[in-house]
Order: sequence, then C-alpha cells, then structure tokens
Amino acid sequence: MSTGPGAASAPAPRTHDTPRKTSMFSSLKVRNYRLFFLGQVVSNIGTWMQRIAQDWLVLSLTGSSAAVGITTALQFLPMLLFGLYGGVLVDRLRKRPALLVTQTAMALTALFLAVLTLTGHVQVWHVYVAAFAMGLATVVDNPARQSFVSELVGRDQLQNAVSLNSANFQSARLVGPAVAGLMITGVGTGWAFLFNGLSFVAPLTGLLLMRARELHVVERAPRAKGQLREGLRYVATRPELTWTIVLVGFIGTFGFNFPVFLSAFADDVFHAGAGEYSLFNTLMAVGSLTGALLAARRGNARLRVLIAAAVAFGVLEIVAALSPSLWLFALLMVPIGIFSMTVNVTANTSIQMATDPAMRGRVMSLYMMVFLGGSPIGAPIVGWITDTYGARVGFAVGGAIAATAAVVIAVVLARVGNLRLSVGWDHGHPRVRFERREELAPAA
Repeated sequence: MSTGPGAASAPAPRTHDTPRKTSMFSSLKVRNYRLFFLGQVVSNIGTWMQRIAQDWLVLSLTGSSAAVGITTALQFLPMLLFGLYGGVLVDRLRKRPALLVTQTAMALTALFLAVLTLTGHVQVWHVYVAAFAMGLATVVDNPARQSFVSELVGRDQLQNAVSLNSANFQSARLVGPAVAGLMITGVGTGWAFLFNGLSFVAPLTGLLLMRARELHVVERAPRAKGQLREGLRYVATRPELTWTIVLVGFIGTFGFNFPVFLSAFADDVFHAGAGEYSLFNTLMAVGSLTGALLAARRGNARLRVLIAAAVAFGVLEIVAALSPSLWLFALLMVPIGIFSMTVNVTANTSIQMATDPAMRGRVMSLYMMVFLGGSPIGAPIVGWITDTYGARVGFAVGGAIAATAAVVIAVVLARVGNLRLSVGWDHGHPRVRFERREELAPAA
C-alpha cells in the first residue's frame, strides 16, 4: 500500500486481513505512555463530570433540549470552523509542548465556569462562552493527542494504545457521571466544574515527567504554502480514508448526540432527574469500556468490522427509542456503548495506520473535524426534532441515519474495491464478509 504524500494511485480497502491478537495492556509497558495514560485517567473523570454538570445546568436554566443542543454545538463549532488549520499546525509543532498549552487552557476555562457557578452569577450565555472556549482549545489538543500516541509507543503498539486510550476514557465515564450525579444533587454543579479544572494537574505533570529521548521521532512538516490542500488531496486519493471519514461524519453528526437524547429521555419521557441521567451515561460507559477492551485484543482494524458495528449501533438506537420502560432503555445503553466504541476505535486506528506520519496531524484533524465538528450541525437539528416531535422520534431518526449511512458506504466500498458479499459457513459458524471478485471466480 502506498501511503506517501505524493502517491497517485488509491489502494483497495483492507477487508479481510488475518487477525493478529496482542496482550490487552502491552502499551502500558512503555514508561512515557504509562505517564500519559495515568494523567488521562484523572483528567477524563473531570471531563465527564463537567459534561454531565454542563448539560444539566443548561437544562435547569432553560428547560430546553434545544439549548442543550446549542451548548454541544458551540463546544464543537471551533473544530468545524478551524479543525483543518489545527491539523496543519500540529504537523509543524512538537506535540508535547503543544499539549502543555492546550491542557492549561482547558483547565482555566473549567475554573472560570466553576467560579461563576459557585458564586451564583452563572447565566446560560456564560456556559455558551465556556463551551466555545473549550472547543477552541480542542482544535489543537485533539489532533495533537491523537497523533502523539504514535510517538509514545511506535507503530507496532498503535492499535493497542488507541484502544487503551478509549478504555481509559470510558472507564472515567463509569466514575464521572456517577460522581457528578451525587455532586449535583448534593452540593451543586459548580463543584463538578472545579474538580475538572483541578484534574488537569495530572496530565500536565505526566507530560513534564516524560523522557524526550524515549519518544519515537516523527519528522515534522516544514512551514510551507498549500499544506492544507495537500492534506485534503491526500485523503481524497484514498477511498479507505475518504469513506471511513464520511461514515463517522454521519454517525457523529446525527447518532452521537447523547447529551440531547439522554437528558430528554430522563426529563421528558421518564420524568426522572439527574440521577437517572447519570445512570444512562454510566451504563453506556460499561458497554463502551467493554468495546474498547475487546478492540485492544484485536491486532487489525478491519473495515467490515467498522461497517457491521455502525449498522448494529444505528439499529439499537431505534430499538431504544421504542423502549416502553426506563429500565429496558437503561439496559440497552450497554450494547449501544459497545458498538459505538467499536466504531470509534476501529475508525481511528484504521485511519492512523493507513496514514503517512508526516500527514497524520492533518488527516486526524479532518477526522476529528468531521466526527466532532458535525455536532454544531446535528445537535441543534436533533434538539429541534426532540423538542417538536418528542425524544423517541429524535433518537430513532439519529439511529436510522447512522444505519443507512453504513449500508450505503458498504456498497460504495465494495464497488471501489471490486468486492462482493460472501456468505457461508466456517467450522460450523456463519461467515459474512466482503471478498474480492477474482477470489470467488471458479478456477479455469
């Protein structure tokens, strides 16, 4: 496969590589990655606490699901507007100093919101401003963190490290929402914001303690004109990158608006409170953590796994939207979490593995821009649908779009790669996969 910036031909999608398993926690043997991982454990708990507190604060101040959607949109709008430029910048910069700056900026933003809330002066526009400021920092922070992983562990451990990062984030999702729910009902949302601001001390300390000589050196892109266009051309000539990014764009824009969906189900459908909202997030985290750990065991990120997980994710959202009881809805959050994380990890890893290191910042910024930057478009839309037609319709529409996009893109990739669907039995088990047409042709 040609992955250099100047390659002219597009490789066929990888569809059925031989599975290669590895130790589930092998990346933690690397000291620098271990410091990075431990710092993120603390910071991610704070991040999830702030997410829950922020959504509930906006809902309490306004009583509107659309307002929650606007908050989510503002947090991801900078990624949509400036994400590609952030990727160009990341390819030029050393990742560790860049992360020190972005993590500090996010800490100060959380502390600003904590002060306003704890002093009783917070208004909804303050939350909007804080969300937008946090989004500005993530324009550089997200692609820098994503591409920094390869410098910490090298190519051989990349899939494992990406999966463990996701497991880390989802483990924090088990703790953060539960603590946030108790904190909101006990002492108020401001303390959750304060915890998040202080939690950034952990990743900042980890970055400062890393040994620079043990990092895997990646050549930085020199400052030059046309680097943004170069990155777009690079992706456009590779169908396995292009269509993976398109798929996660549809899912991120319409299927991943959980702050809107879950807060509306807790408040409007089941007439519950912050505790139940936290429960939904916690159970989804159980599934997401399971999905991330399963991904850490897989050695290859295969497109058929991505497509199948995306279809299952969309179908399960539709089923959950029709759930008649709170407890059935809550239990469905577990498989939804498993398949959402399978989509996330598989897409992330396959894109990084197929990308030249010198282009990785730009490609990952495009991936993050589409995946996260779609929220400014999708969140207000699904928020309006939810307010107008109800939470069940909003959730079902998001799932239907995700499943349909997966099926359509599967057909497109099959045509691009000259593939066909193969259905059969393998040692007594059903087998469904894409195979090249010439492999299925009868021998002469």
